[in-house]
Amino acid sequence: MNLSLRQTVWACLALGVCAVLAVPGTAPGLGGEARLTLAVFALATCAWIAAPVDDTHVALGAGLALTVTGVISSDTLFATLGDSTVWLLICAFVLAAAVTRTGLAGRAAAFLVSGARTVRQLVHLTTAALVVTAFAVPATSGRAALALPVFLALAHALAARRRLVVMLALLFPTVVLLSAVATLIGAGAHLITVGVLLEQTGEGIGFTRWLVLGLPLAVVSSHLAAEAVLLTTTRREDRRGPVEITAAEIQAHSETPVSGPLSPPELRCLLLLGTVVALWCAEPLHGVPPALVALIGAVVASSPALGTVRMKDALRSVPWPMLLFMAATTAMGVALVDSGAAGWLVGGLPSAVPPWAFLAAVVAVSTAAHLVLQSRSARSSVLVPLVVAAAAGAGVNPVAAALASTAAAGFCQTLPASAKPVALFADPPAGVPSFTPRDLLRLSAVLAPLSAALVLFFALVVWPPLGVPVLLESQP
Repeated sequence: MNLSLRQTVWACLALGVCAVLAVPGTAPGLGGEARLTLAVFALATCAWIAAPVDDTHVALGAGLALTVTGVISSDTLFATLGDSTVWLLICAFVLAAAVTRTGLAGRAAAFLVSGARTVRQLVHLTTAALVVTAFAVPATSGRAALALPVFLALAHALAARRRLVVMLALLFPTVVLLSAVATLIGAGAHLITVGVLLEQTGEGIGFTRWLVLGLPLAVVSSHLAAEAVLLTTTRREDRRGPVEITAAEIQAHSETPVSGPLSPPELRCLLLLGTVVALWCAEPLHGVPPALVALIGAVVASSPALGTVRMKDALRSVPWPMLLFMAATTAMGVALVDSGAAGWLVGGLPSAVPPWAFLAAVVAVSTAAHLVLQSRSARSSVLVPLVVAAAAGAGVNPVAAALASTAAAGFCQTLPASAKPVALFADPPAGVPSFTPRDLLRLSAVLAPLSAALVLFFALVVWPPLGVPVLLESQP
């Protein structure tokens, strides 16, 4: 197999790290298990970056290597698959399949968008509709696929105004990616972060707490990004003309009704989804875990009498590779901590760094990480265990540092290949204009620092009053 220059460089780097770790005199204070863990971690990270191998395959191989060498037990490896967050995501995808089958999401989007009368109204109503979908459909790629028909309908209705179509092609994936932070099930990376925090600090983040912390950031960042997309992609004359999108134009590109009275399946699904979300938000009152609530909702959504989708059809929509990836990387995180490797890695960092500077460095590295690691889950798998370990040494609340890293890593709009939603909208059906790599770079130059500054502002100013202090000692 012929390796490219990039693959050769990363392979040499990984092998070099392994060679250094194999020499007994190097890295004083590092035990044998920690050396093995760091070697496996380095190989897996370089494979995620450069190897033409599926991310899940790499993660499972790394988990097996750590188990075979005795760094972690087989029970630890397999127990990650039974974690409640994995069950929460499985059931959330079953619920999403029921929502998609009825067409409720498309109806809601059409209702909002058809009320726009100006370009700016269209942009912000579209943004609001996409933010709402974070509660109905987990995973950004699923939300992007659900939103594509709405975009195509808008593109045909605005065919005479090409710049507006290009702007919308950028807007949809941008908002989908940035609004994912609104909910715990918005991205697999969120569940990885929660798992790492629970393992290393014993503190978990439930659905309600994540909602309180993430929803305001999602709303503000999405609407700021919408303005950035609008201003960097269109000219003043493009924004002056009125727009008028009718439900009939959207209906032409939808297989399910987008107007008129709700059908009985739509009513049942809407009631079920509202009940599940309400129970998730009311967890502190009733004490039922979110995963159990989701399981009840999934059983009802796929039941013969009340459901709108068959269980076997819904389970086909579950991204099993992503769940296996999450489980394997969670096991890798356990190995990093238990072996002492994470503590050794961050032991040499200066401890006299001001908390704001530490968080700024975390946000900057996490924002730029998508240029190297394309998988959002892989970025959190690599960064969050190290960030949590380093935060304790710097006197920073690990929860604040992990949340800031995960939120900042949600920015990945620099290249078409940086995220699946971006790639999906970069290549629409023939005849529909879309953005170019140059359009992405222009937007990224504005949005990357804006997004990073906003996350840092929330970590320093907004989250502390909501129960996530910056300093470790001020934690209740």
